[in-house]
Parts: sequence; C-alpha cells; structure tokens
Amino acid sequence: MISFVGAGPGNVDLITIKGRKLLEEADVVIYAGSLVSKDHLNFCKESCQFYNSASMTLEEVIEVIEESVKMDLRVVRLHTGDPTIYGAIREQMDMLDAKGIDYEVIPGVSSFTAACSSIKKEFTLPTVSQTVILTRMEGRTPVPEGEDLEDLARHKASMAIFLSVQDIDKVVEKLAKGYESYDIPVAVVYKATWEDEEIVRGTLQDIAEKIKNKGISKMAQILVGNFIDGDYERSKLYHPSFTHKFREGIQ
Repeated sequence: MISFVGAGPGNVDLITIKGRKLLEEADVVIYAGSLVSKDHLNFCKESCQFYNSASMTLEEVIEVIEESVKMDLRVVRLHTGDPTIYGAIREQMDMLDAKGIDYEVIPGVSSFTAACSSIKKEFTLPTVSQTVILTRMEGRTPVPEGEDLEDLARHKASMAIFLSVQDIDKVVEKLAKGYESYDIPVAVVYKATWEDEEIVRGTLQDIAEKIKNKGISKMAQILVGNFIDGDYERSKLYHPSFTHKFREGIQ
C-alpha cells in the first residue's frame, strides 16, 4: 500500500497518530525535504530507505514507488501540512491509477489552521465572516479566471493566502482594491509551529514594509480579514437563550 501522509505544518507532534504509525512501519519514505521537518524521519525504522523529493521529478517519484511495490514494500509519501491543499498529489495519484497501484490519503494539519492557532484567533465569527477563502497569488502557476486576489477580496471573507509572501507588495495592492480599504487586519505567520516561528501583525497599510524589514520571503502564511481584530457577536451555540437537543434554554 502507498500512503500519502500529511506531516502537518512543522512541529513533528502535529502529525496524526495514523500518520506517525505509518511512518514507523514504512520501508520507504519519499518526503518533501524542502518543507517537511527531517525530525519525522527519526520515527522510522533503521532499515527504512529515504528519498528527498525536492530533487526529484514526478516521474522519478513514481518510479521509486513502482519499484517498491514490486518488492512488496510499504511506502509513505510524506507531504507538508495537509496533502490535499497545494500538495500536487492529484498528478501522482492519476499516474498510480494508470499503473493499477493502490494508495490511500491520510489528512494532516494544514499551515492555514496552524497559523490561525498561532495568532490565537478564529476564522469564522458571527457577523464578521462565516467563510474562509484559501488561495494564492498567481506566479509561475497561474490562477483561473475569477480567482484573482482582488476578486476574492471583494467577498470580505476571512482569507488564508499560501505561497505568496515573496510578492507581498502585489498581494497588498490587490487585496486593498478588493476590500476597498487599507485598514484591514493582516497577520503573517512565518513557519507556523516550527521552533523559529515568527508572527508579524499589521494592516494592509503597513504589513509589506514590516515583512521586508524582517526579511521574510518564503514559508509564510498570510492571514487577512476582520476576524483578526474587531467586534463580533456572541455565538448562539453556547448562548443561554439558545436551545438544542442537548441543552434546554433559560426561560
């Protein structure tokens, strides 16, 4: 069996119990070495074979998997965060499907939820936002029509922007046009949950300058929206006047 496993955002203890167990049992681990903490490999058995996919092509990754399957070896394809978000796993799975190779996908903690936890906030607040938009700035990988940051920001939803901090000036420009304001809270979390995590807070007015001064140009999550700072209404879920099948309301 081939297991695509989400390693979590950084801290090795944020992998799932199932993911850790699969690592412990693996004969072969192909890991995203540029993003995944190598400390995860310390949980593997001594005989485990390691491949760093940072220096491999898709075809080379599939070749290792295919050869391992022929030898009846257990393979873990270890991705950062959650593999279903910017994990480039679909193309791998399609090639495995074409070869008749079975696989499974084990979810992981994404960097966007880790970043929100690091700043101790909640994406979804009553009267503020009940929607979270996960997106990225166009780069060498374009975005489809209608998914430009400016267009998405017009929804005024909470936003988590991946893979874009290197273009922070363009990000700010597009977001300000969409939100129609520079007075929008922003938090940039560098290497969320890693030992060298760093949080930079500001607004669309000043965040670009703060990020440049810190020298942050990669491995950062950009969180944007009024969920970061501002007023909100109390949730109905735990309000004493709100009843549901598990709790009677106060009359």
